[in-house]
Amino acid sequence: MKHIGKSSLAAAVVALAATFQTPATAQTYPTRTVTIVVPFGAGSVTDAMARVLADKLGATWKQSVVVENKPGLPGTAYVAKSDPDGYTLMLTSNGHTIANVINKDAPFDSVKDFAGITVIASVPFVAIVPTSSTAKNLQDFIALAKATPGKLNFSSAGVASTTYLAAEILKQNAKIDILHVPYKGVPDATTAVIRNDVQLYFAPIPNAQELSAGNKVRMIAINSAKRMPQLPDLPTVAESGVPDYKYDSWFGLMVRSGTPKDIVAKISKDVGDALKTPDVAAKLTQYGAIPSPTTPEKFDEIIKSDTARYGAVLHAAGIGK
Repeated sequence: MKHIGKSSLAAAVVALAATFQTPATAQTYPTRTVTIVVPFGAGSVTDAMARVLADKLGATWKQSVVVENKPGLPGTAYVAKSDPDGYTLMLTSNGHTIANVINKDAPFDSVKDFAGITVIASVPFVAIVPTSSTAKNLQDFIALAKATPGKLNFSSAGVASTTYLAAEILKQNAKIDILHVPYKGVPDATTAVIRNDVQLYFAPIPNAQELSAGNKVRMIAINSAKRMPQLPDLPTVAESGVPDYKYDSWFGLMVRSGTPKDIVAKISKDVGDALKTPDVAAKLTQYGAIPSPTTPEKFDEIIKSDTARYGAVLHAAGIGK
């Protein structure tokens, strides 16, 4: 009887501890190193954002926050299979939402296996053309494309990239026949425009500004919802004859689904606070990014809706059918 009594007492203690475990964990989180996995290579915009955030969160949490580059599907799959405890995060682009369309055998579900923490930033893209192009603005480019169907090309940093989606949505909304030429990365896709190997590319603001200043490309429109302070005279795509155009290229922080909601909420709040600090905002601006924090619930809605929308865009393009 004595032995049974001790066992019962021990079980009661364990049950009581389990009852209070989640709130206590959230209150003390983090108590050890946090890893931010980036499914892109070092030197990418995603990687740069993650390192800025890691430095800030490390100081706030007084814990080590490390960035680990695991390019491609293996990186995303790694996070999908990690412990749902909030210690393995992932900073990725909205290319995440089309991973299952591009890769039917991907060992994860882009929606079900992840929980959104917060959007980090949105990154507008500038439509650039070769300086030798007769297109002085986007209306000219669209007219040229309609006059010569199938003759103009656009570059991207790959089918799963934000730069591909930016141009593909333009192609479908403007009802023009232009051909996609994927490259291994941003440098090659940009160089293709400079050489006139392709006739259109959507580049981040800093890249477009630098190339335009050097008279290497011409900027004809920006795909943001409104004109940007950095380029006040550059019209938006919607202003340039494609009123239905809408594309928000976001970068966001995720975690494996099943992670306690209070931990997700704490991370979201701390990241949101970090994004509001002048030094972090200034660094993100250097990458042409606009800090855009959200609640976890809102980010989950964005991930779900964008997965459906961009999946339809790719299917319309003949991809993933």
